[in-house]
Amino acid sequence: MATQHSPSDEAPRPIPQEAFDWYDAYAHGLMDRRTFINKLGTLTALGFSMSVLTSALMPNYAEAEQVSFNDDRITATYTLFPSPLGHGEGRGYLVVPDALAGTAPVVLVAHENRGLNPYIEDVARRLAIKGYVAFAPDALYPVGGYPGNDDEGRALQASLDRARIEEDFIAAARFLRAHKLSNGKLGAVGFCFGGYISNMLAATLGDDLDAAVPFYGTPADASLQSGIRAPLMLHFAGLDNRVNATWPDYEANLKTHGVDYTAHTYDGVNHGFHNDSTGRYSEEEAELAWSRTLDFFAEHLS
Repeated sequence: MATQHSPSDEAPRPIPQEAFDWYDAYAHGLMDRRTFINKLGTLTALGFSMSVLTSALMPNYAEAEQVSFNDDRITATYTLFPSPLGHGEGRGYLVVPDALAGTAPVVLVAHENRGLNPYIEDVARRLAIKGYVAFAPDALYPVGGYPGNDDEGRALQASLDRARIEEDFIAAARFLRAHKLSNGKLGAVGFCFGGYISNMLAATLGDDLDAAVPFYGTPADASLQSGIRAPLMLHFAGLDNRVNATWPDYEANLKTHGVDYTAHTYDGVNHGFHNDSTGRYSEEEAELAWSRTLDFFAEHLS
């Protein structure tokens, strides 16, 4: 948990949980920025500075990079793909292991509700160093791409037609599965909105998807869930009441439709706990969830 830095003779003070809850509501369009900032301001009476609060909640991508963009184990490029039912054309970040000889399993990485930010690109690179061809589409490509900060990215993504965004991700998945470097085995992993996209791809791609890993994502519409054929591994944050409220009905439908799934809930952590660019990051749980994800892909994409 992020902490308030105090003088050396005092113990660090944890940021109150309500600050993370307010940020989640703001980040998902349930609270406007003015209300969010005003609510944070109420915590200054408890001795927290606004700079400490905002730095704990807002991303700092420079500190989160785990695999450098110029790591000699990978080659990364931006690649276009056709999306006739979406925005006509899409673009994504394609990362290929340099040691690749022939083909490999491919994994689509779906971003949050703010476009292809540096954290998601880093996740794609983390997959590539493990031997996967990773592809992270940018839903914001039709409006110029991720703008460099999350607030603008969130507003841009909200301005786009959601159904066309979904078609862009479906097109990206089909493009990736058919790529010349693909061995025909396709996985998907996504975070927040990207977790929803992972669930949606599982419901719409049928046998063309071999494994999906939604991190704290809401389900596809119930009318689509009978189409799920891929095994699922779902990760939930224990403090994420908004997303967790959707799980009982989703789990019941997965059981009804005979879907192979595993669900993990990580107690005491917030929505976004895998994102190491913010104060919501929880290293122990993030590493455990990621190791489980890699094992799951190794099992189903080999």
